[in-house]
Amino acid sequence: MRVLLTTWGSRGDVEPLAGLAVGLRELGAQVRVCAPPDEEFAALLERVGVPLVPLGPSVRSLVSGTKPPTAEDAFRLAPELVAARFEALTAAAEGCDALLATGLMPAGARDVAEKLGIRYVYACFHIFGLPSRHFRPGVRPGKQSPQDETDNRVLWEQDAQRVNALYGEALNSHRAAIGLLPVDNVRDHVFTDRPWLAADAALCPSQGMTDLDIVQTGAWILPDDRPLPEGLEAFLDAGAPPVYVGFGSMAAYAPKDIARVAIEASRAQGRRVLLARGWAGLAPIDDADDCYVVGEVNQQALFRRVAAVVHHGGAGTTTTAARAGAPQVVVPRIADQPYWAARVAELGIGSAHDGPMPTFDSLSAALTTALTPETRARARAVAGAIRTDGATVAAKLLLDAVSQERPPVSA
Repeated sequence: MRVLLTTWGSRGDVEPLAGLAVGLRELGAQVRVCAPPDEEFAALLERVGVPLVPLGPSVRSLVSGTKPPTAEDAFRLAPELVAARFEALTAAAEGCDALLATGLMPAGARDVAEKLGIRYVYACFHIFGLPSRHFRPGVRPGKQSPQDETDNRVLWEQDAQRVNALYGEALNSHRAAIGLLPVDNVRDHVFTDRPWLAADAALCPSQGMTDLDIVQTGAWILPDDRPLPEGLEAFLDAGAPPVYVGFGSMAAYAPKDIARVAIEASRAQGRRVLLARGWAGLAPIDDADDCYVVGEVNQQALFRRVAAVVHHGGAGTTTTAARAGAPQVVVPRIADQPYWAARVAELGIGSAHDGPMPTFDSLSAALTTALTPETRARARAVAGAIRTDGATVAAKLLLDAVSQERPPVSA
């Protein structure tokens, strides 16, 4: 059986597909991944022996500017990605039995699957963008009063119109070119009535959160057995566990002066600091030996040895820190990050920074909460509830679904 997995987005959108690819391959399937051509993503997939088919422009080239992308940038990117999907996926999916899509609104993926007559699945890593009468777009579930519910459907209809404005013309133009009828609601067409949720139920409960028939598989975790670099091991062994500070694939979105603020706030707590360079290029503010910088590293191993994890609130980092039992401080900026920050606070496994621009005082307050014995004990307790078999669950579901759709082989 052959499966094509596709995404366009940051590392948090690519690494789960690598985890699912490993799970599918262990069950005997052949897998390829169609994803952005960033060197980091190619190296990640090469590490697990999964071929990468380039899709669209590199993500880093679009987010590494001095300012976040604008609305005009979005209207340029959307039709470019639609065209890239029709071209790349049509070729990559030839001979495949299923196509699973995730990441930034994968308009075009279902359409290629429809043309080829193969199984299509849409998957997401949180419930925040799924339409629901229970909460409104852009407002975290649980942060609105009951009377808001009557207006939510209208707001979700407006959200669908926004997606149509971005993707509708390009999608229907490409559908027409391959003999398919137009769609009038791009968002719902992409999501389907039964999207898959690749998130842990303890961190991201989905019951009653959306009107769609969600299939929650658990997070797609890519096992990582790489040793930590010798220099990092030496730094960790040289003193008490440090505070880890990293903003992953956030570049233009990283808070201004976050390295300085985080280092000074951590030192005020009597803690050493471990900076993850990331796409934001975090760097020390002096040559003191209480600060160490790392590049791409095994976070699964590292987070078990830190005092706290200060991060942006991506689904992957939140899950990895939670699995490790590490207290968290989430400084959310965009998209689903406020949701994950709120969940960390609600679970008592860390603190959610109030606002996207931390100061010495505000980050110190958040660290004070995260570094208490009570928070660490709670983080360790929650770690024991997080499942690690999500990729295997999803792989079995996908292969079973394809097998059930196949006609029986005649004698």
